[in-house]
Amino acid sequence: MKKKFTILQKSSGVSPYIWAFLSILPFYFIFQSSSTAEIIVGILLTIVFFITFRYAFIAKSWRIYVLACILIGISFTSTYLFNYFYFSFYIAYYIGNIKDRVPFLTLYIVHLVITAIAINFSIVLHEALLLKQLPFVLISSLSVVLLPFSVHNRKERDQLQEKLEDANKRISELVILEERQRIARDLHDTLGQKLSMIGLKSDLARKIIYKDPEQAKNEMKDVQQTARTALNEVRKIVSQMRGIRLKDELIHVKQILSAGQIRFVMDEKTSLSNVPLLSENILSMCLKEAVTNVVRHSKASTCYISLEQTENEIKMIVKDDGIGCETDDFIKGNGLSGMRERLEFVNGNLEIITENGTTLVIKVPNVVKQMD
Repeated sequence: MKKKFTILQKSSGVSPYIWAFLSILPFYFIFQSSSTAEIIVGILLTIVFFITFRYAFIAKSWRIYVLACILIGISFTSTYLFNYFYFSFYIAYYIGNIKDRVPFLTLYIVHLVITAIAINFSIVLHEALLLKQLPFVLISSLSVVLLPFSVHNRKERDQLQEKLEDANKRISELVILEERQRIARDLHDTLGQKLSMIGLKSDLARKIIYKDPEQAKNEMKDVQQTARTALNEVRKIVSQMRGIRLKDELIHVKQILSAGQIRFVMDEKTSLSNVPLLSENILSMCLKEAVTNVVRHSKASTCYISLEQTENEIKMIVKDDGIGCETDDFIKGNGLSGMRERLEFVNGNLEIITENGTTLVIKVPNVVKQMD
Protein backbone atom coordinates (compact mmCIF):
# COMPACT_ATOMS: atom_id res chain seq x y z
CA MET A 1 0.00 0.00 0.00
CA LYS A 2 1.40 3.37 -0.99
CA LYS A 3 1.89 5.92 1.74
CA LYS A 4 -0.03 9.16 1.37
CA PHE A 5 2.19 12.17 0.76
CA THR A 6 2.17 14.75 3.54
CA ILE A 7 4.17 17.94 3.77
CA LEU A 8 4.07 18.31 7.51
CA GLN A 9 4.29 15.50 10.02
CA LYS A 10 1.48 14.66 12.37
CA SER A 11 1.53 17.22 15.14
CA SER A 12 -0.11 17.71 18.48
CA GLY A 13 -0.88 20.69 20.65
CA VAL A 14 -0.68 24.18 19.18
CA SER A 15 1.71 23.35 16.31
CA PRO A 16 -0.97 23.25 13.55
CA TYR A 17 -2.29 26.63 14.68
CA ILE A 18 1.18 28.18 14.59
CA TRP A 19 1.74 26.97 11.00
CA ALA A 20 -1.72 28.24 9.99
CA PHE A 21 -0.98 31.64 11.56
CA LEU A 22 2.37 31.86 9.76
CA SER A 23 0.61 31.05 6.47
CA ILE A 24 -1.84 33.94 6.86
CA LEU A 25 0.58 36.44 8.40
CA PRO A 26 2.45 37.46 5.19
CA PHE A 27 -0.70 39.09 3.79
CA TYR A 28 -0.82 41.42 6.81
CA PHE A 29 2.69 42.68 6.03
CA ILE A 30 2.01 42.84 2.29
CA PHE A 31 -1.07 45.05 2.68
CA GLN A 32 0.94 47.49 4.79
CA SER A 33 2.61 48.59 1.53
CA SER A 34 1.40 51.81 -0.02
CA SER A 35 2.06 50.73 -3.60
CA THR A 36 -0.46 48.54 -5.43
CA ALA A 37 2.36 47.04 -7.46
CA GLU A 38 4.16 45.95 -4.30
CA ILE A 39 0.95 44.36 -2.96
CA ILE A 40 0.50 42.38 -6.18
CA VAL A 41 4.14 41.33 -6.16
CA GLY A 42 3.85 40.28 -2.51
CA ILE A 43 0.75 38.16 -3.13
CA LEU A 44 2.35 36.49 -6.16
CA LEU A 45 5.53 35.78 -4.18
CA THR A 46 3.51 34.20 -1.36
CA ILE A 47 1.57 31.98 -3.77
CA VAL A 48 4.74 30.94 -5.59
CA PHE A 49 6.43 30.23 -2.24
CA PHE A 50 3.76 27.81 -1.04
CA ILE A 51 3.50 26.06 -4.43
CA THR A 52 7.29 25.66 -4.54
CA PHE A 53 7.32 24.53 -0.89
CA ARG A 54 4.76 21.85 -1.72
CA TYR A 55 6.76 20.41 -4.61
CA ALA A 56 10.11 20.75 -2.86
CA PHE A 57 9.21 17.78 -0.64
CA ILE A 58 9.01 15.41 -3.60
CA ALA A 59 12.06 16.79 -5.42
CA LYS A 60 15.17 14.68 -5.97
CA SER A 61 18.83 15.18 -6.95
CA TRP A 62 19.59 18.67 -8.32
CA ARG A 63 15.96 19.82 -8.07
CA ILE A 64 16.37 19.98 -4.29
CA TYR A 65 18.98 22.73 -4.66
CA VAL A 66 16.96 24.65 -7.28
CA LEU A 67 13.69 24.66 -5.34
CA ALA A 68 15.44 25.41 -2.04
CA CYS A 69 17.21 28.39 -3.64
CA ILE A 70 13.87 29.66 -4.99
CA LEU A 71 12.38 29.41 -1.49
CA ILE A 72 15.36 31.20 0.05
CA GLY A 73 15.19 33.87 -2.65
CA ILE A 74 11.49 34.52 -2.00
CA SER A 75 12.16 34.63 1.74
CA PHE A 76 14.95 37.19 1.21
CA THR A 77 12.75 39.30 -1.07
CA SER A 78 9.85 39.25 1.43
CA THR A 79 12.18 40.32 4.21
CA TYR A 80 13.69 43.06 2.05
CA LEU A 81 10.40 44.47 0.68
CA PHE A 82 7.86 43.80 3.43
CA ASN A 83 9.94 43.08 6.54
CA TYR A 84 8.35 39.60 6.61
CA PHE A 85 10.99 37.04 7.51
CA TYR A 86 8.77 34.21 8.84
CA PHE A 87 9.14 32.19 5.64
CA SER A 88 12.45 31.16 7.20
CA PHE A 89 10.47 28.86 9.54
CA TYR A 90 9.17 26.88 6.56
CA ILE A 91 12.58 26.73 4.89
CA ALA A 92 14.25 25.58 8.12
CA TYR A 93 11.66 22.80 8.46
CA TYR A 94 12.12 21.76 4.84
CA ILE A 95 15.91 21.63 5.13
CA GLY A 96 15.56 19.45 8.22
CA ASN A 97 13.55 16.94 6.17
CA ILE A 98 16.35 16.44 3.63
CA LYS A 99 17.74 12.94 4.18
CA ASP A 100 21.14 13.21 2.48
CA ARG A 101 23.83 14.76 4.63
CA VAL A 102 25.57 16.87 1.96
CA PRO A 103 22.46 18.70 0.61
CA PHE A 104 21.26 19.16 4.19
CA LEU A 105 24.46 20.84 5.39
CA THR A 106 24.92 22.86 2.17
CA LEU A 107 21.40 24.32 2.20
CA TYR A 108 21.53 24.81 5.97
CA ILE A 109 24.63 27.04 5.65
CA VAL A 110 23.23 28.91 2.63
CA HIS A 111 19.92 29.56 4.38
CA LEU A 112 21.68 30.67 7.56
CA VAL A 113 23.86 33.17 5.70
CA ILE A 114 21.04 34.55 3.51
CA THR A 115 18.72 34.95 6.52
CA ALA A 116 21.42 36.83 8.44
CA ILE A 117 21.99 39.15 5.45
CA ALA A 118 18.21 39.70 5.04
CA ILE A 119 17.76 40.62 8.69
CA ASN A 120 20.68 43.06 8.50
CA PHE A 121 19.16 44.71 5.41
CA SER A 122 15.83 44.89 7.21
CA ILE A 123 17.44 46.58 10.20
CA VAL A 124 18.83 49.27 7.91
CA LEU A 125 15.63 49.79 5.88
CA HIS A 126 12.92 49.21 8.49
CA GLU A 127 14.63 49.80 11.80
CA ALA A 128 11.56 51.11 13.70
CA LEU A 129 9.28 48.33 12.45
CA LEU A 130 11.90 45.69 13.12
CA LEU A 131 12.40 46.83 16.71
CA LYS A 132 8.70 46.21 17.37
CA GLN A 133 9.15 42.63 16.23
CA LEU A 134 12.52 42.11 17.91
CA PRO A 135 11.41 39.16 20.15
CA PHE A 136 9.98 37.38 17.11
CA VAL A 137 13.11 38.15 15.09
CA LEU A 138 15.22 36.53 17.78
CA ILE A 139 12.94 33.48 17.89
CA SER A 140 13.07 33.20 14.10
CA SER A 141 16.85 33.46 14.09
CA LEU A 142 17.09 30.77 16.75
CA SER A 143 14.75 28.56 14.76
CA VAL A 144 16.84 28.95 11.61
CA VAL A 145 19.83 27.72 13.61
CA LEU A 146 18.25 24.87 15.61
CA LEU A 147 15.09 23.70 13.83
CA PRO A 148 16.78 21.97 10.85
CA PHE A 149 18.97 19.85 13.14
CA SER A 150 16.02 19.01 15.40
CA VAL A 151 13.86 17.86 12.47
CA HIS A 152 16.77 16.08 10.76
CA ASN A 153 17.68 14.14 13.91
CA ARG A 154 14.07 13.18 14.50
CA LYS A 155 13.80 11.95 10.91
CA GLU A 156 16.94 9.85 11.30
CA ARG A 157 15.63 8.44 14.58
CA ASP A 158 12.29 7.52 12.96
CA GLN A 159 14.09 5.87 10.04
CA LEU A 160 16.28 3.86 12.41
CA GLN A 161 13.19 2.82 14.35
CA GLU A 162 11.50 1.65 11.14
CA LYS A 163 14.61 -0.28 10.12
CA LEU A 164 14.75 -1.86 13.58
CA GLU A 165 11.10 -2.89 13.39
CA ASP A 166 11.63 -4.33 9.88
CA ALA A 167 14.69 -6.21 11.12
CA ASN A 168 12.75 -7.59 14.08
CA LYS A 169 9.95 -8.75 11.79
CA ARG A 170 12.49 -10.38 9.48
CA ILE A 171 14.15 -12.09 12.43
CA SER A 172 10.75 -13.36 13.62
CA GLU A 173 10.03 -14.73 10.14
CA LEU A 174 13.45 -16.42 10.02
CA VAL A 175 12.92 -17.89 13.49
CA ILE A 176 9.56 -19.32 12.40
CA LEU A 177 11.10 -20.70 9.21
CA GLU A 178 13.99 -22.25 11.13
CA GLU A 179 11.56 -23.80 13.62
CA ARG A 180 9.54 -25.32 10.79
CA GLN A 181 12.68 -26.72 9.21
CA ARG A 182 13.79 -28.13 12.57
CA ILE A 183 10.42 -29.80 13.10
CA ALA A 184 10.54 -31.19 9.56
CA ARG A 185 14.05 -32.57 10.17
CA ASP A 186 13.06 -34.10 13.50
CA LEU A 187 9.97 -35.73 12.02
CA HIS A 188 11.94 -37.04 9.06
CA ASP A 189 14.75 -38.39 11.23
CA THR A 190 12.40 -40.04 13.73
CA LEU A 191 9.06 -40.91 12.19
CA GLY A 192 10.40 -41.38 8.65
CA GLN A 193 13.01 -43.92 9.65
CA LYS A 194 10.78 -45.70 12.15
CA LEU A 195 7.80 -45.94 9.81
CA SER A 196 10.02 -47.30 7.04
CA MET A 197 11.30 -49.95 9.43
CA ILE A 198 7.75 -50.81 10.52
CA GLY A 199 6.69 -51.18 6.88
CA LEU A 200 9.63 -53.43 6.00
CA LYS A 201 9.24 -55.69 9.03
CA SER A 202 5.47 -55.93 8.53
CA ASP A 203 5.99 -57.03 4.91
CA LEU A 204 8.60 -59.54 6.03
CA ALA A 205 6.34 -60.96 8.75
CA ARG A 206 3.46 -61.27 6.25
CA LYS A 207 5.66 -63.22 3.81
CA ILE A 208 7.09 -65.69 6.35
CA ILE A 209 4.07 -66.10 8.62
CA TYR A 210 3.37 -69.61 7.23
CA LYS A 211 6.95 -70.62 6.48
CA ASP A 212 8.48 -69.53 9.81
CA PRO A 213 5.79 -68.49 12.33
CA GLU A 214 8.33 -68.00 15.13
CA GLN A 215 10.42 -65.61 13.03
CA ALA A 216 7.25 -63.77 11.99
CA LYS A 217 6.31 -63.39 15.65
CA ASN A 218 9.75 -61.90 16.42
CA GLU A 219 9.40 -59.48 13.53
CA MET A 220 6.01 -58.30 14.84
CA LYS A 221 7.55 -57.79 18.28
CA ASP A 222 10.16 -55.58 16.62
CA VAL A 223 7.33 -53.68 14.87
CA GLN A 224 5.59 -53.16 18.20
CA GLN A 225 8.79 -51.97 19.89
CA THR A 226 9.63 -49.64 16.99
CA ALA A 227 6.10 -48.14 17.11
CA ARG A 228 6.46 -47.47 20.85
CA THR A 229 9.87 -45.86 20.31
CA ALA A 230 8.44 -43.65 17.53
CA LEU A 231 5.53 -42.62 19.77
CA ASN A 232 7.88 -41.65 22.60
CA GLU A 233 10.02 -39.60 20.22
CA VAL A 234 6.94 -37.81 18.83
CA ARG A 235 5.88 -36.96 22.40
CA LYS A 236 9.36 -35.59 23.05
CA ILE A 237 9.18 -33.40 19.93
CA VAL A 238 5.73 -32.10 20.92
CA SER A 239 6.92 -31.32 24.45
CA GLN A 240 9.76 -29.24 23.01
CA MET A 241 7.23 -27.30 20.88
CA ARG A 242 5.20 -26.22 23.89
CA GLY A 243 4.94 -22.53 24.69
CA ILE A 244 7.11 -20.70 27.16
CA ARG A 245 6.22 -21.02 30.85
CA LEU A 246 5.19 -17.96 32.85
CA LYS A 247 8.25 -18.08 35.13
CA ASP A 248 10.52 -18.09 32.06
CA GLU A 249 8.59 -15.20 30.50
CA LEU A 250 9.02 -13.17 33.71
CA ILE A 251 12.79 -13.54 33.38
CA HIS A 252 12.57 -12.38 29.75
CA VAL A 253 10.30 -9.46 30.73
CA LYS A 254 12.76 -8.35 33.39
CA GLN A 255 15.49 -8.21 30.74
CA ILE A 256 13.27 -6.17 28.38
CA LEU A 257 12.44 -3.62 31.10
CA SER A 258 16.10 -3.38 32.11
CA ALA A 259 17.07 -2.68 28.49
CA GLY A 260 14.40 0.04 28.37
CA GLN A 261 15.73 1.55 31.65
CA ILE A 262 12.44 0.86 33.42
CA ARG A 263 12.46 -0.40 37.01
CA PHE A 264 10.86 -3.82 37.45
CA VAL A 265 8.72 -4.39 40.55
CA MET A 266 7.22 -7.84 41.12
CA ASP A 267 4.81 -8.91 43.83
CA GLU A 268 6.14 -12.34 44.72
CA LYS A 269 3.75 -13.12 47.58
CA THR A 270 1.73 -15.59 45.53
CA SER A 271 2.75 -18.23 43.01
CA LEU A 272 0.67 -20.18 40.53
CA SER A 273 0.04 -23.89 40.93
CA ASN A 274 -1.70 -26.56 38.87
CA VAL A 275 -2.38 -24.14 35.99
CA PRO A 276 -3.25 -25.72 32.61
CA LEU A 277 -0.47 -25.22 30.06
CA LEU A 278 -2.82 -23.43 27.63
CA SER A 279 -3.84 -20.84 30.24
CA GLU A 280 -0.21 -20.34 31.29
CA ASN A 281 0.87 -19.85 27.66
CA ILE A 282 -1.85 -17.26 27.07
CA LEU A 283 -0.90 -15.40 30.26
CA SER A 284 2.75 -15.46 29.11
CA MET A 285 1.88 -14.02 25.68
CA CYS A 286 -0.32 -11.32 27.23
CA LEU A 287 2.44 -10.41 29.69
CA LYS A 288 4.97 -10.09 26.87
CA GLU A 289 2.62 -7.87 24.82
CA ALA A 290 1.75 -5.68 27.83
CA VAL A 291 5.39 -5.12 28.81
CA THR A 292 6.34 -4.42 25.19
CA ASN A 293 3.70 -1.64 25.17
CA VAL A 294 5.13 -0.23 28.41
CA VAL A 295 8.63 -0.02 26.90
CA ARG A 296 7.50 1.41 23.54
CA HIS A 297 4.72 3.81 24.45
CA SER A 298 4.42 4.61 28.17
CA LYS A 299 7.60 6.65 28.87
CA ALA A 300 7.39 5.11 32.34
CA SER A 301 10.11 4.77 34.97
CA THR A 302 8.56 1.82 36.83
CA CYS A 303 6.55 -1.24 35.79
CA TYR A 304 4.69 -3.20 38.48
CA ILE A 305 3.57 -6.80 37.88
CA SER A 306 1.51 -8.96 40.20
CA LEU A 307 -0.12 -12.40 40.00
CA GLU A 308 -3.01 -13.58 42.09
CA GLN A 309 -4.62 -17.03 42.00
CA THR A 310 -7.99 -17.51 43.66
CA GLU A 311 -10.45 -20.37 43.64
CA ASN A 312 -12.25 -19.01 40.58
CA GLU A 313 -9.69 -17.07 38.55
CA ILE A 314 -6.10 -16.08 37.93
CA LYS A 315 -5.53 -12.32 37.85
CA MET A 316 -2.42 -10.66 36.42
CA ILE A 317 -1.87 -6.90 36.77
CA VAL A 318 0.63 -4.91 34.67
CA LYS A 319 0.84 -1.29 35.80
CA ASP A 320 3.14 1.55 34.75
CA ASP A 321 3.62 5.14 35.93
CA GLY A 322 3.86 6.53 32.39
CA ILE A 323 1.98 9.18 30.44
CA GLY A 324 -1.25 7.17 30.11
CA CYS A 325 -3.69 7.71 27.25
CA GLU A 326 -7.35 7.85 26.33
CA THR A 327 -8.98 4.44 26.78
CA ASP A 328 -10.77 4.48 23.39
CA ASP A 329 -7.54 5.29 21.52
CA PHE A 330 -5.59 2.73 23.54
CA ILE A 331 -8.00 -0.11 22.76
CA LYS A 332 -7.68 0.46 19.00
CA GLY A 333 -3.98 -0.37 18.81
CA ASN A 334 -0.88 -1.53 20.65
CA GLY A 335 -1.65 -5.25 20.04
CA LEU A 336 -4.58 -5.26 22.44
CA SER A 337 -6.99 -6.77 19.92
CA GLY A 338 -4.77 -9.85 19.66
CA MET A 339 -4.54 -9.99 23.45
CA ARG A 340 -8.33 -9.93 23.75
CA GLU A 341 -8.69 -12.69 21.14
CA ARG A 342 -6.29 -14.94 23.07
CA LEU A 343 -8.14 -14.30 26.33
CA GLU A 344 -11.54 -14.94 24.76
CA PHE A 345 -10.26 -18.35 23.69
CA VAL A 346 -10.09 -19.38 27.38
CA ASN A 347 -13.06 -17.22 28.52
CA GLY A 348 -10.73 -14.60 29.97
CA ASN A 349 -11.06 -10.82 29.87
CA LEU A 350 -8.97 -7.66 29.79
CA GLU A 351 -9.63 -4.46 31.71
CA ILE A 352 -7.81 -1.20 30.96
CA ILE A 353 -7.45 1.59 33.52
CA THR A 354 -5.85 4.84 32.31
CA GLU A 355 -5.33 6.76 35.51
CA ASN A 356 -1.91 7.73 36.89
CA GLY A 357 -0.34 5.73 34.08
CA THR A 358 -1.87 2.65 32.48
CA THR A 359 -3.02 -0.51 34.24
CA LEU A 360 -3.93 -3.75 32.47
CA VAL A 361 -5.93 -6.25 34.52
CA ILE A 362 -5.87 -9.67 32.84
CA LYS A 363 -8.10 -12.45 34.15
CA VAL A 364 -8.50 -16.09 33.14
CA PRO A 365 -10.65 -18.79 34.79
CA ASN A 366 -8.80 -20.94 37.29
CA VAL A 367 -9.34 -24.40 35.81
CA VAL A 368 -7.21 -26.59 38.05
CA LYS A 369 -5.09 -29.13 36.22
CA GLN A 370 -5.58 -32.68 37.35
CA MET A 371 -2.44 -34.15 38.93
CA ASP A 372 -1.23 -37.49 37.63
